[in-house]
Amino acid sequence: MDEPNKKSKIRSTDVQGLKYFKLLAPLLERLHETGTARDRAGNRQLHMDQYCLLILTWLYSPILTSLRGLQQASTLEKVQKKLGVPRTSLGSLSESVQIFDPEPLKKIAQELGDELPSVATRPPSKGFERSTVERLSGLGKRITAVDGSIVKTLARIAKLSWIKVGDGNPTCGYRLHTQFEILRGIPNRIDATSANPKGQADERVVLGQTLESDRLYVMDRGYNKEKLWNAIHNKSSGYICRVRDNFVHQVTEERTLSPADTDVGVLADRVIKPSSKTTTIDHPMRLVVVRATPHTSRGRRAGRKFSSTGPSCNGQIQIVTDQLDIPAELIAEIYRLRWLIELFFRMFKHLLGCRHLLSTKQNGVDIQVYCAIIACMLILLYTGRTPTKRTFEMICLYMVGWASLVELEGHIQKMK
Repeated sequence: MDEPNKKSKIRSTDVQGLKYFKLLAPLLERLHETGTARDRAGNRQLHMDQYCLLILTWLYSPILTSLRGLQQASTLEKVQKKLGVPRTSLGSLSESVQIFDPEPLKKIAQELGDELPSVATRPPSKGFERSTVERLSGLGKRITAVDGSIVKTLARIAKLSWIKVGDGNPTCGYRLHTQFEILRGIPNRIDATSANPKGQADERVVLGQTLESDRLYVMDRGYNKEKLWNAIHNKSSGYICRVRDNFVHQVTEERTLSPADTDVGVLADRVIKPSSKTTTIDHPMRLVVVRATPHTSRGRRAGRKFSSTGPSCNGQIQIVTDQLDIPAELIAEIYRLRWLIELFFRMFKHLLGCRHLLSTKQNGVDIQVYCAIIACMLILLYTGRTPTKRTFEMICLYMVGWASLVELEGHIQKMK
C-alpha cells in the first residue's frame, strides 16, 4: 500500500491544476458529514469529501503513485489551500474508509451520468453509425452490456488472503461487476466483490441481485444460466447472451433470413426451446447464429489454470435471446457492441490508474471505483467525447505543469 522511504518526496511544483478541483467541492460537500455520527467530540480531521478530492488528485496526477505519496501531498500548503484538506497521516487515510459510506458517492456519479449526452447526440465515432444508433434507440430498452474485471491490490497484507488457483500462482484483488449502458457510453453501476467467482461473488448471482426493468442485458458465455435468464425475463427486461457451442436445444421454427441479415453475417435465425432434461426455461427463446473468425486456443499459460487466448471458436457464434421481434441483424449488431465494455475496462484500468487499488477494504474499493467513474465523466463533460489515452495524457501533463492550459484546450479542439 505504500512505497519505500527512499522514494523522493512530493513537492508543490509536482502538483498543478488544483484550482479546477475547487469546482468539485460543491458537488462533494454533501459527503462532509458522512461517517461522523460516532464523532461526538468533533475531533475528526479528514472528512469524506476531502478524502474523495485526494483520490481524484491521485487519479489525475502521474506523480502520485501510492497512498504514501498521497499522504505526502496532503502535507503541502498548496494542496491544503486549493483542496481544503488538512495534513493527514497514512493511518488516517487507510482507516477512515471503514466509516465512509460509498452510497452517497454512487448517487453523485449517477447524477453526473444523467448530465452526459447520449451516443445519439454526440459526434459520430468509429463503430457507431448514426442510423444504427437511431434504430437501437427505438427499441425502448436501455441496452446494457454486463461483464466483470479483476483489479489487483497493492497491500502486502493482502497476500495473506490470496486465493490459490490450483497449483499455480495465487491471485489477489476484487472483481468489478460492471453494467455498461452502450448507448450512453458510461457504466450504470459497478459492484465490487472478492476476486474468487464463487457464492455471492459469482457474476451471475451479482447480476441477478441487481436486475432492473426495461433493460436489455448483453452478456457473454459466463452468464449462461437458465435461472438468470428467467429472472431477467420476469423483471420485464430482456437478454442477449452468447452460449457455448454444445448448447442443447430443439428447433421449433426456422426463420427466413433477410438480405440485411446475411450482410452482417447472420447464418441462422431460429425459435427454439432447450431440450435438456433439467431445463427450467419458462418463456419462448430464439437462437441467432452469426459468422465469426475461427479461433483455436493456444492452450493454458504455464503455471496458471486459465486460458491465455480464450476458448476456441468454430467460426460461429450462437446467441440466445428472449427478444422474438427484433431483426436478427440487430441482434448481431447489439452483441457486437458488447466490446465497448472491454474498452471501458481498458480505459478504467490503464488510463486512470485503477489497475491497482489504494485500499483493501470494501468501502475503500467502492470509493475509488466511483471516484474513477466521476473522473471519466468529468473528461467526457469537458470535452464532449469519450476519454482517450492521448487526452488523458495531456491532462496528466497539465497536472504536472509540463503542458499549459492553452495547450490542453488546443488538443481538445483538435480532437476528431
